[in-house]
Amino acid sequence: MANPNITIHPEVHAEHAHHEHDEHHDQHWLWKYIFSQDHKVIAKQFLFLGIFWAFIGGALSSLFRIQLGWPEATFAWLEPVLGTWVEGGKLNPDFYLALVTMHGTIMVFFVLTAGLSGTFSNFLIPLQIGARDMASGFMNMLSFWFFFIASAIMFYSLFLQNGPAAAGWTIYPPLSALPQAMPGSGAGMTLWLVSMALFIVSQLLGGVNYITTVINMRTKGMSMTKMPLTIWSFFLTAILGLLSFPVLFSCALLLIFDRSFGTSFYLSDIYVAGEALTNVGGSPILFQHLFWFLGHPEVYIVILPAMGIVSEVLATNARKPIFGYRAMIGSLLGITVLAFVVWAHHMFVSGMNPFLGSVFMFLTLIIAVPSAVKVFNWLGTIWRGNLVFTTPMLFAIGFVSLFISGGLTGILLGNSAVDIQLHNTYFVVAHFHLVMGSAAFFGMFCGVYHWFPKMFGRMMDEKLGYIHFWLTFIGVYLVFLPMHYVGIAGFPRRYYAFTAFDAFSQFGDLNMYISLAAILAFLGQFIFLFNFVYSIFRGRRSPLNPWHSNTLEWTTPVNPGHGNWPGEIPTVYRWPYDYSKPGAAEDYIPQHIPFSQTTSSNLPNEKELE
Repeated sequence: MANPNITIHPEVHAEHAHHEHDEHHDQHWLWKYIFSQDHKVIAKQFLFLGIFWAFIGGALSSLFRIQLGWPEATFAWLEPVLGTWVEGGKLNPDFYLALVTMHGTIMVFFVLTAGLSGTFSNFLIPLQIGARDMASGFMNMLSFWFFFIASAIMFYSLFLQNGPAAAGWTIYPPLSALPQAMPGSGAGMTLWLVSMALFIVSQLLGGVNYITTVINMRTKGMSMTKMPLTIWSFFLTAILGLLSFPVLFSCALLLIFDRSFGTSFYLSDIYVAGEALTNVGGSPILFQHLFWFLGHPEVYIVILPAMGIVSEVLATNARKPIFGYRAMIGSLLGITVLAFVVWAHHMFVSGMNPFLGSVFMFLTLIIAVPSAVKVFNWLGTIWRGNLVFTTPMLFAIGFVSLFISGGLTGILLGNSAVDIQLHNTYFVVAHFHLVMGSAAFFGMFCGVYHWFPKMFGRMMDEKLGYIHFWLTFIGVYLVFLPMHYVGIAGFPRRYYAFTAFDAFSQFGDLNMYISLAAILAFLGQFIFLFNFVYSIFRGRRSPLNPWHSNTLEWTTPVNPGHGNWPGEIPTVYRWPYDYSKPGAAEDYIPQHIPFSQTTSSNLPNEKELE
């Protein structure tokens, strides 16, 4: 049910919208906070649930890092926590694979996709383009509740007697297709598939809403070339999800058929305990093609929102215009297109035709070009800027550092001859955790610290923010840099214990060091959690525009109601990056300030604009 009060020309319905704002003010708390259709409340719901999942995912990773760091030790204190999954103080090998599976699933989908994009796309799109709300408040509400139900099912699967899904987060058949293959292939795998189906519905509902809102509901004067880079990144992320998530849905649906209805889409010539199954004619490689057709765009569904957030924060805190605005948009468009034609670089070892592999290798290396453009422009933005080292700025710079570090190893893995040697080693784990996992988390932290005043009307504590940044930044590098070395030596990922292999026994101390760093980095996130919760209730009250930013969200009241602006929506006259403009009275000029009010700083082509 679309909100009838949203329009490109807000002055026409300003009085109506103000009346609607009063009506929403009198709503019952259940409809105002739980089943709300206000995009800001829904954004907070995504954020709270995303933070919950982030700590669950981090706790699971700490458990399996304990196993990897001290494979010969016994941990009796884990038995009351994990029950039968710990026998004699030792982690069950099947449960170890379940931990790895659920950690990857939670972090990639429930935190970095729903938590990051769901929070900031919902919160910022209407505020930054000048809209009262999303195109459809009801659909927006449904998108969160589908995500909530998916989360509840996935969380319930953690407590099954036979354990949650245990086929790796990529759920390759035959482990995922045969309920009898191992304990985690049974009910846990079924719940995983049901949860992911609901999750995909949530993402599609949200994506349609985001795209429709950006195209149809920009305020007067807000052309596409005046949109902040945050909106460009959310818009293109929604397009990526809308085109790729249905393929994952079909992939999961065919897997359900193989598991429950005796089909053979992915199975052929399978023996279980010496008994031949009746499945004939299927191919597990088909599953890989379908999964990675979503899987690689998913990398950019995760990282593009972080790129937009970082671009906004860097320009704001460098007090400089963004360097190469149109080039930044072009690189986002290039990444969006190329993301769909590189999926098979995950499959160089699957036996594909070498010529086809060379095509995907070429396309993979090409996608590094728009990524390099973005890095160059970020560095150009902060170069000789009047840098303000706020907590969001630190996380933005940290994001750029991690993106460069992880991206350089991506160039190596894009080469099929090298990738065949490094595939499924800890080198790959280190690569994608730097460039996608950790970098996206830094983008998420950057956004939370930057827009927290607009979300809650209060400021987060800067000193705690600095401590949180340095613990996280140093911890990430201490964890993942050594993994490159271990991976080059051939250490395989998802192995329960390396002590059975003489070639890997030399890495015992290094694995213990990585585990210690990972656990300490995870514990450091509780500083953020305390800062976040404490600041919601007791933080210093925020001024109207604490960062002196130019974008429209800072023209709303400190705690905007449903409808965002109590009166008319501001008209946009200029792009969002007029910082430190020569001749201007202030070092920033918001988008809604007409050129007639800034005659001393107008460029020749701006003197007649109005």
